[in-house]
Order: sequence, then structure tokens, then C-alpha cells
Amino acid sequence: MAIKAQKGTKDILPQDSFKWQIMEDTAKNLFKNANCKEIRTPIFEATELFSRGVGDSTDIVNKEMYTFIQKERSITLRPENTAGVVRAYIENGMHRISAPVKLWYKGPMFRYERPQAGRQRQFHQIGLEIFGIEQATADAEAILLAMNYLKALNIAKLSLEINSLGCPDCRMVYRDNIKAVLADKLEEFCPDCHTRYEKNPLRILDCKNPKCQELLEDTKVQEVINADYICESCVSHFEELKSYLDLLNIEYSVSKLLVRGLDYYNRTVFEIKSNALGSQNAVCVGGRYDKLVETLDGEPTPAVGWAMGMERLMTLMPDIEEEKLDIFVVSNNMKETIKLANNFREKNLAVDFDLGNKKFAKQLEKASKLGAKFAVILGEDEIKGNFLTIKNLKTGMQEKFSFDEFVQKI
Repeated sequence: MAIKAQKGTKDILPQDSFKWQIMEDTAKNLFKNANCKEIRTPIFEATELFSRGVGDSTDIVNKEMYTFIQKERSITLRPENTAGVVRAYIENGMHRISAPVKLWYKGPMFRYERPQAGRQRQFHQIGLEIFGIEQATADAEAILLAMNYLKALNIAKLSLEINSLGCPDCRMVYRDNIKAVLADKLEEFCPDCHTRYEKNPLRILDCKNPKCQELLEDTKVQEVINADYICESCVSHFEELKSYLDLLNIEYSVSKLLVRGLDYYNRTVFEIKSNALGSQNAVCVGGRYDKLVETLDGEPTPAVGWAMGMERLMTLMPDIEEEKLDIFVVSNNMKETIKLANNFREKNLAVDFDLGNKKFAKQLEKASKLGAKFAVILGEDEIKGNFLTIKNLKTGMQEKFSFDEFVQKI
């Protein structure tokens, strides 16, 4: 039996890879213009980085990580990249760089979960992390860059949801109130929510189990969820963020149920959704994590960031045709063909030729199949006369040019 790709992994074939290049090139240009520098971290890290950084109450750490023992050390394939970027930030002394430190990344992540449309066990993310700024200007910059990136990819029907979880002090009050109001109903919630109740009860609000969502609609629970529990400083921070979003004409809604599935978030959390997707409609998730650098033994450093799943972005991008060849060289003189093709390529033109040196008719047929704009015919007359016969494959017209004349024309 032939060996096949593992469940939850997928080959990126040539008919799709150019779309990935568009996503990557768009990110590269957008972040360069915003003075964000790319960082590339290892695909595997010490398991402790994720258990401490992501949080041992999360589904990621409890259920989804690919962990193995190598020479008595526990190693994990990265399930997300914020913890890895924070580790790199600390290890390489990046706190000594004048704030803000704005970093972006792209690459594969790994989670053992049920594969579905836009979600694989090996998946890819593009993300942004901004270190060193406590003010809501950093939150606004992060959200603005996310929205601009999605718009640059022509992804439609976007909506932004925001919330403030408060700081650790005021969030503790909210945490205790949630526990109190859910205590009598806890047995009706799913087993995962029982664990969340003990470790991080706010994550019950993020449970996707329909029964749990229904229980959260209880009037008393809603009163606690909608209560104003965050402190004056956190209220001011959240109002400042909203004022920047208003200034930038970024529409948003406030959702009290938005808590995000990772333990390290505080104050601002946000999701960007697309109504073009089904129930799993989030295309960008992020928020502020002011204590994470300190948790991982770094200097106290405020930070905010986000991540997007590239497979999900692929399903939302409009149909795009790959750029076609500029030229296909048609000739039976292989030495002259290789030399001419290389000369064209040095002029930044997309050029191919028939490595098998088939008959002229077959070469012209291949040029048409590849969608080349021009067939450059190089026969004996052309070689002797030092000119090129150019066939426009769309109109069928043929003209004669010198090399320099044709390069100038095209």
C-alpha cells in the first residue's frame, strides 16, 4: 500500500502554493511599512514553555500538544507561537531595544484535534506581537494592522468584536462572581467545564458546547457577565482603545462573552470574524498579555498580539489566477535556447522552454497550454540573422524583433 500523508496534514500543491506566496508577500510588505520585523522561532520547544506560558487549564496543553521525550527531556511541537516569541524576546535581551518592539511571524503549528475545513493538525499561522507599550495605542495598532492585512487579501464581510478582561486584580472579582453564580448549575455543564471551573472559570464562557452555551443564557448568569467589574484604570484603557478605533473608522461591537481560550490574556481581547464562514467564523484572534513575559522569567513587559490561521484565510480569499509565463522559447537548438532563456530571465521576465527538445508544433502547443503570452521562435534563420520571431499567442500575430527591441516592447 502506498504511503499517504498523515491525517490532519495536507500537501500544498502548485495550484495553491502561489496563493500562499500572496499571503506571505502581502504580510511582508504590510509589516515592513509598519516597521515590524520578522522573527523565526524553532518548530519545537521545551514542553514547560507551553505549560507555563499557554496555561495548564487550556485544551491546547491538556489535550492537543504533540509532546515527546528525547534523551529525558520533554519536547513539544509548537501549538502556537506567542510563547515561543516571548521566549526568544527574553533569551535574546530584546527588552534592551527601545520600545515598542514589533515582531511578526509565519509558519507551521501543531495541534492534535479533529481535522475539519480550514483546520488541520499541522496548520499555519501569521501573527504579530508588540512588546513594551502599556497604552491602548499598541492595541489599536495591532487591530489596525490585522484589519488592513485582511482587507489587502480582499477578504469580505469582516466584523470586529472586542472586550476587556480587566487586570489580574479586578478580574479576580469577576472570577469569584462567575464561580458563585455557576456553582448550583455546575453538574449540568460538560466535563471540560468542570475542570475549567477549578482552574480558570472564565473559560467556561468560551465553551463551544451547545448545552453549556444554553446554560449561560440564565438570567442570573447574564447579570454577572454584563456587570461592570473592571477597575477604573482598565475602564480608562478600554475607552481609550475604543476612541482610537472610532478615529480609524474601524467598526466594532463589545462582547462580554469574549474571553479567548488562552490563560495569559488580560485587558483587551478581540476577534475578527467573517460571515462568509460557518460557525467557526473567527479569522483573527488576539489580545493583551501584560504578565506573560514576567511569567516566563523575563522583565515585566506589557505586550499585545494576534494570530491568523492561513488555511482559513485560503478558504476566504477570492479566486485568483496565477501569473502566466511571459515567454516560451521555441527552438530545436538547445544551446541557443538555454542561453536566450537565461538572457530573458536576467531581464526579470518569466520564461520557460522545452527541456525535451520536441518538434516545433509540440513546443508551440505546450506554450499555449502553459498560458504564455508570447512564443519566441528561434530557428536557423533567426540564429543566422540575429533576430527573433515573436508570436503573440493571444492574437496569433507574428513580428520580428532584435532581442533589445523585444525586451523594450514587452
